[in-house]
Amino acid sequence: MKIEYPIFFFYYKNLQQALNFYQEVLNFKLEIDQGWCKILKIHESAFLGLVDEKKGSLRAVEEKGALLTLVVDDVEAWHKDLASKKVSGLTPIFTNEEIGVQGFFFDDPEGYRIEIQKFLK
Repeated sequence: MKIEYPIFFFYYKNLQQALNFYQEVLNFKLEIDQGWCKILKIHESAFLGLVDEKKGSLRAVEEKGALLTLVVDDVEAWHKDLASKKVSGLTPIFTNEEIGVQGFFFDDPEGYRIEIQKFLK
């Protein structure tokens, strides 16, 4: 048995707003449009599914239990770009020497937390 690729699903009250955010702010490409589910390619073999809560198997909740981390090569450039786009919840860049990462956080339109991170080791 073999896994072809992962798809992570986030559930939204306003699917179009979420789709706009991920396409316009993070430049994710729409790979599959199923109407009430939009599957975006976030890496050559990783996908994010945005689901309309009215049709999906789960419902959007206020307190999110998921974090999307994107590992990048230039944390500062990402931070500058996202600051210029005025994303919600943008934190300053931090360095955590204990685990060897540099990064920052921000929020998508319905409160999913996103982390931009670079491994230092």
